[in-house]
Amino acid sequence: MAKTQIIAEPGVPQVVISREFQAPRDLLFRAYTDPDLLRQWLGPRRTIMTIDRFDLRHGGMWRFVHSDADGRDYSFHGVFHGEPSPDGIVWTFEPEDHPGHVSLETVTFGERADKTVLHWNTVYQSAGDRDAALASDLEEGISGSMERLDELLARLVPVNR
Repeated sequence: MAKTQIIAEPGVPQVVISREFQAPRDLLFRAYTDPDLLRQWLGPRRTIMTIDRFDLRHGGMWRFVHSDADGRDYSFHGVFHGEPSPDGIVWTFEPEDHPGHVSLETVTFGERADKTVLHWNTVYQSAGDRDAALASDLEEGISGSMERLDELLARLVPVNR
């Protein structure tokens, strides 16, 4: 299994994530844009995701709610920018428990033979916002999501590992 790389340089309001998947780019794009697939992998394992809104187009809005076993909900929303395509997806991300703290996320899918390299870049309004996201278990959530995505892709396209 590939390892998720998370880079968060001190004082820089940005987190850069990359991971290689043994799956074609179109399938990885589908996992990001098909709500039935997206809810299977996005978020920590300890939560179940509900998609409240998912209008995948320029200016379209999205809203996700992650619920844990203790009945706590964690809600997030944003807006898509540009037309999502296998070349990339751009959206804003705002946690509803921290209104006004918006980040801009860009995901690109790079082809490499029968593999796809995912690059996920998040730019925050400040280094303080980035540090608060890291303190809220961002790394655990991202790593868990990437592991779950890898498992989903393996079920969709079994490969020799």
